Amino acid sequence: MLEQETITAIADELAAAEEARETIPLLTARYPDMTVEDSYAVQNEWRRRGIEAGRRPVGRKIGLTSKVMQAATGITEPDYGAIFADMVFENGSVIEHSRFSNVRIEVELAFVLRESLAGPDVTVFDVLRATEYVVPALEILSSRIEMAGRTIVDTISDNAAMGGMVYGGNPVAVDAVDLRWVSALLYRNETIEESGVAAAVLNHPANGVAWLANKLAQHGDKLDPGDLVLAGSFTRPMWVHPGDTVTADYRDLGAITCRFV
Repeated sequence: MLEQETITAIADELAAAEEARETIPLLTARYPDMTVEDSYAVQNEWRRRGIEAGRRPVGRKIGLTSKVMQAATGITEPDYGAIFADMVFENGSVIEHSRFSNVRIEVELAFVLRESLAGPDVTVFDVLRATEYVVPALEILSSRIEMAGRTIVDTISDNAAMGGMVYGGNPVAVDAVDLRWVSALLYRNETIEESGVAAAVLNHPANGVAWLANKLAQHGDKLDPGDLVLAGSFTRPMWVHPGDTVTADYRDLGAITCRFV
């Protein structure tokens, strides 16, 4: 494990990069012995500072849960990050592109919990029982660490590249639709760029939430009632630029749109 002084210094670097909308060199190139647990310690320090500064935590994101995302990043295991209230945008929002770095969009489902989920033995059935509803969502990726050559250690330290999210469409109960077969078409400026089916996330998007609850238990944490959980992308990330309009069509679950300026 890295010394606490080093973890604090890395968190300082990432905070400065976020404020300046810049990227820092790969952590793994500078700290070759850095572990996954070290990277979660950096992320937890970032989250602790956010709460201390008055930011309100509203949930978690899960990343790298599908083969398409693992292939796109070269990383082969899931990770998680924190979501604060000021990172959540409503459907139709106009979003400042310069707020983020290396801006990309992913297509996901968000689970809103009515009951807590505490590992280590949470199953997909526990997740379904604990979920109040599921709603379409887009994740906005923002990387504060240079992208070429990243490992999962770099990504986790960078809050799993979480920048923000947009939610919309039609909230549904978990038994109102077969969540494995929820599909979406992703458009940029009226041109279709990506499509996918939610089963790409660990064969069922609720499996991602179960993985998260069990992983959090290893860190002495859990999911609480009311938490919002982004279950993982079932498309590759799509780059967006200032002036782009993004639309995701989930068919019966409605659509999400946002514009970057």
